[in-house]
Amino acid sequence: MSDAIKHECGIALVRLKKPLQFYKDKYGSAFYGINKMYLLMEKQHNRGQDGAGFASVKFNVAPGTRYISRVRSNQSQPIQDIFAQINGRLNGVLEQNPTKKDDVNWQEENMPYVGNLFLGHVRYGTFGKNSIESVHPFLRQSNWKHQNLIVAGNFNMTNSNQMLEELIELGQHPKEATDTVTVMEKIGHFLEDEVAKLYQKAKKKGFSKKDASPYIEENLSLKKVLKRSSKNWDGGYAMAGLVGHGDAFVLRDPNGIRPTYFYEDDEVVVVASERPVIQTVFNVKIDKVQELERGHALIIKKSGNVSIKKVIEPRENKACSFERIYFSRGSDASIYEERKNLGKYVFPKILKSIDSDISNTVFSFIPNTAETSFYGMTEAAEDLLNQQKTAKILAGGTKLSAKKVTEILSERPRFEKIAIKDAKLRTFIADDSSRDDLVEHVYDITYGVVKPTDNLVIIDDSIVRGTTLKKSIIKILDRLSPKKIVVVSSAPQIRYPDCYGIDMARIEAFIAFKAALELLKDHDKYHIVEDVYKKCIAQKSKKDEEIINHVKEIYSPFKPEEISAKIAEMLKTEDIKADVEVIYQSIEGLHKACPDNLGDWYFTGNYPTPGGMRVVNQAFINFYEGNDERAY
Repeated sequence: MSDAIKHECGIALVRLKKPLQFYKDKYGSAFYGINKMYLLMEKQHNRGQDGAGFASVKFNVAPGTRYISRVRSNQSQPIQDIFAQINGRLNGVLEQNPTKKDDVNWQEENMPYVGNLFLGHVRYGTFGKNSIESVHPFLRQSNWKHQNLIVAGNFNMTNSNQMLEELIELGQHPKEATDTVTVMEKIGHFLEDEVAKLYQKAKKKGFSKKDASPYIEENLSLKKVLKRSSKNWDGGYAMAGLVGHGDAFVLRDPNGIRPTYFYEDDEVVVVASERPVIQTVFNVKIDKVQELERGHALIIKKSGNVSIKKVIEPRENKACSFERIYFSRGSDASIYEERKNLGKYVFPKILKSIDSDISNTVFSFIPNTAETSFYGMTEAAEDLLNQQKTAKILAGGTKLSAKKVTEILSERPRFEKIAIKDAKLRTFIADDSSRDDLVEHVYDITYGVVKPTDNLVIIDDSIVRGTTLKKSIIKILDRLSPKKIVVVSSAPQIRYPDCYGIDMARIEAFIAFKAALELLKDHDKYHIVEDVYKKCIAQKSKKDEEIINHVKEIYSPFKPEEISAKIAEMLKTEDIKADVEVIYQSIEGLHKACPDNLGDWYFTGNYPTPGGMRVVNQAFINFYEGNDERAY
């Protein structure tokens, strides 16, 4: 993606099902769980680089012994930082107690982070906050083991203010209004309530206060806690939590917006945001890793019993399509094929743009994340050229000489590595938008492969704001002096903000939105902007079921091709000599390529929750009023 946007968060959970001595005997270390957590988190580094956190829970240690450990970091390399801290602590303890190097029972009792249950998190600061207090996992402490709660998630809630008010009505006084805090406090409140009810039952059965704890732990229903907690949540989420005595859960939203995968065998239970991460770290086949169903929770009891419980009635499957286009690791077998298909399905538009002149066209990609869709595009180009070769040979019949046949067969599409990102330079200037001259040099280009008679086709995985294209990429491509530059997005036009976990909050930043506004001016229809604003204001007092996305009216007068043409016009500055055309994937092509991830609200405005509809309307109100606040 030439315009960097903030990624989603990632979660990792490991529950060891055997005593630690088992892992020491089989794998050589009682730190097996910690090591696996490091790999799970590092393999999901692509999902979050602003912060990382790790928490562990020990089972069956004596009272007075620390049984919960947590470490968080917001340093520039947060995953490396937290595990450096963990390793430092572990090595320090062993250096002071060298005779305990092989004493697993002593290590479990006395060493931090050595436990039975682990939760990790990598994050991007969706709200622009990157203080250590904003880094997951969050901890809600208590002197009662079964009321300690550790929470981390990949999520955004659209109705944080409503959730805050509900907590206040319950008599709480939350320290922050962020959705992470309100979610944790909501779960914590109903956890306490469920524990209190079980305690009363235990008293009636004659249990002492001390003996009531094991009864509570055994009978605690996390399904009930989650069902009550999530009743009014509106958003996309994969929510993970640990309870101090050893229970754990992962809950997925009812539309399946945020991804969750898990694996279980007789040694371990693993949860992660991405399937290939589990496959790689635990060396298991693809069919062994399951996707958690939408609206369901994976619940792991301290006893080791694992169950899948329906917590919320599942709604229409709206798994995020951006997951497949950009955010998830491309090493997943299905995602790899889907990204190739995105390049393949947009190729007919490319062919039309270059008048089917493959011989005088150079194909490439920017940035590296678009490489897989580039492969799909190349396959489509090769298939077409093979058809053309066959037609030429059949048309020539017996009159063709061997030399001519060889000449026809030797024709190939021209695929080149045109642009190479200068990573050091990018890092140096990333936060200073004023240094436009430096921005132009973020990419180095390959000279000598493009002729003045050539079309230059560059595929990108998506075009969000168009800033880097305008300030850098198109300018440096024009130095190669092609006849025409065709910029291809393997994703459709991004027209609407996200509110479920990807940081695309301001509608006025999108190049497609800007182009639509320009077209309204060109066609003397700009009054639609004020009409939409009034409708968005009016919807504030409406019930959820009455909310609609009025912002669609900004785009409805125009075909996607008209908006693409206007975008090309806006991206071409006076100093660009080549013709410039912009091509986007169609919605139909997206759905065909990613048939199981139909969450397409960025492109269509069809939000799966009422909160999403409210957010897009509020985003438009903010734009109209010149308000720089976020819509959620």
